[in-house]
Amino acid sequence: MSKVLIINASIRNEKSHSRKLTQLFEENWKNKNPNYIFTHREVGLEEIPPINEKWIASAFIKPKERTLKNQSGVKFSDKLIKEFKEHNIYVIGTPMYNWSIPSGLKSYIDQLMRINETWKFRSGVPDGDYVGLLKEKKMFILSSRGDTGYGENEKNEHMNFQTTYLKFVFGIMGIEDISTISLDNEEFGGEIFENSKIKIYQEIELI
Repeated sequence: MSKVLIINASIRNEKSHSRKLTQLFEENWKNKNPNYIFTHREVGLEEIPPINEKWIASAFIKPKERTLKNQSGVKFSDKLIKEFKEHNIYVIGTPMYNWSIPSGLKSYIDQLMRINETWKFRSGVPDGDYVGLLKEKKMFILSSRGDTGYGENEKNEHMNFQTTYLKFVFGIMGIEDISTISLDNEEFGGEIFENSKIKIYQEIELI
């Protein structure tokens, strides 16, 4: 059975526009695919611990040399990775903070980005040739942004370290089928933002 993992990264709750996007996605997907199972991973309102020296000491031990003791530093990471691998579809709801992503989402990605778990070097040694270990996965990135023009070939494309980073890092893990839908113009408010919401809500409903 196919499973969908909803990942919310906003530090706001009811006032979060990215959360409204993931909620709309879930309602729409359930109506069209009633047999799918949904799981929620909160990385904005709940703390995801950043990686530390103990984590690094555990993460880089080769699989055949792993023990319960030397893997204690990645116990929480193991839990997140197991959950992530068990799902077929990922939906990330994230605002743009300072042209990038929230710190909680970055910590979550750091916990997932594990050598010999979600990626590896093709040759087995550091050579810059990365191989993703997650196959046949689909991801939707639903982002909210205050300004506009961050899309491909647009005026602020060079300032977009949000969706471009997410597509890159999850691509390293092997997720090649990634769609992005971005709600812009929040800071403008008024009619401009309302028109943006209508357009993006309609786009999500067509998925």
